[in-house]
Formats: sequence, C-alpha cells, structure tokens
Amino acid sequence: MAKQNIYDNETFFDGYRELRYREVNANTLFEIPTLISLLPNLEGKRVLDLGCGMGEHCVDYVNRGASRVVGVDISKKMLEVARKENSDPKITYLNIPMEDIGSIDERFDVVISSLAIHYIEDFKGVVENVYSLLDEGGIFLFSQENPINTCYTSDHPRWTLNEDGVKIYANIANYCVEKRYDSTWFVDGVQKYHRMFSTIVNTLADAGFKIQKMAEPHATKEIVDKYPEYYDLYHKPDFLFVKSIK
Repeated sequence: MAKQNIYDNETFFDGYRELRYREVNANTLFEIPTLISLLPNLEGKRVLDLGCGMGEHCVDYVNRGASRVVGVDISKKMLEVARKENSDPKITYLNIPMEDIGSIDERFDVVISSLAIHYIEDFKGVVENVYSLLDEGGIFLFSQENPINTCYTSDHPRWTLNEDGVKIYANIANYCVEKRYDSTWFVDGVQKYHRMFSTIVNTLADAGFKIQKMAEPHATKEIVDKYPEYYDLYHKPDFLFVKSIK
C-alpha cells in the first residue's frame, strides 16, 4: 500500500501550519511540555527525529547540546520550511518515510518522534529499525494519539452531551479492533492507525526495548481555569508518550 503523504496536500498543510503557529494549542499546552520533561540529556548526543515536520524540534535538540541531528519526514513541503526556517550545520533533513529509516547508515544515541507514529501502518517494522539504529543504552521516545482517541466510529458522535451541550463522556467503540481509520482533519481521508496499549508496549518489548516511562498529559485546574475549552481533557487524554531504552 502506498504511504500517505497528507502533509503535502495544500489545504491540509496550510491548516496545519496555521494551527501550529497559534500561541495556544494542544501541542503547546500538553504535548511539547511533556516531551521536554521526558527528554534525556542530549549533550553530545546523536539524535534522529522521526516525522520532524518543520524542524522546530531539531533546532531545539541542537540548542540542548546534541552534536548531530537527523530529521526525517515524508513531506517535501514540511522540509522546505524546515530548511528555510530551522537550518543548522548540525542538522541534516532527509525526505524519506519513517518506514524506510533502515536505509540510514548511521547510529544514534536517541530517537525521538513527536505525534507521527499513529500515521504508520508497520509499527513493528519501524520499532525494529529504531532498535537497530540505536547504540546500546540508546533511548527511543515517542508521542502519538492516545489509543482512547482512535477507537470510535465515524457514524456516531465522539461525545455524549447533556441538555446544555456540555460534554459528559466520550464514546468509545471497537477498541480491540486494530485497523486503519480515515478521519477528517482539515481535509477528508486522513489515514491513521489504531493500536491497543498492549500492542504498543509488547511490540517494543519484543524488539528488545525496556519501558522506562509512559505519560498521558491531561487537563489541570490551572489550565482549565485559563482555557476553559480544554475541560474535555478531564475525561480523556489526547496523547500517549512512551520512553524506552535499548
């Protein structure tokens, strides 16, 4: 099956870029702070960034002391922005899909992926390639859509509301059915993959990784007081983080 490259769709790319450039969004409030909190010491480390997008994280890793950063992304549009706005002599950007990282002839100390794993069908193959690319003691840290968010049916509402239109609980369906699903985000037909928590953890363990930490950032009273629109994250987390070691 051909690998989807939705980020080179003009409408999707423009919508995504506008969203990420907003001062307040789920990434800035929840995803990025959690990612930073889980980062190992990057001083002198070789870092591989899977699904690097526009390269903001790559520059951050250099600023945190990384000696070399390789950013991989399937999207030419994303990498055009990365090379223009987030270039550095220590950074190399590669226009390849994550599934093809086995072709990279380098070794790394840390492999990081921010909100890209849920786009890949062959999770097992990517995990095994990451294991091969890491030196002993290397860290694999990734975030993805939380599996609670990827088990619903498109023909039913994602939320049950009370008479005032307030979300009172999320509707979950077919959690145990692992499959590709098509969602609408800026455009129709965005392909993502649902996997159970156990599949994610067991795939890492079977490849030889040891789980160090998992995180599911969620709403706090302080955030909801300031940004009431995020109160629904009391019900369920948007993201899942897994940090493992070779």
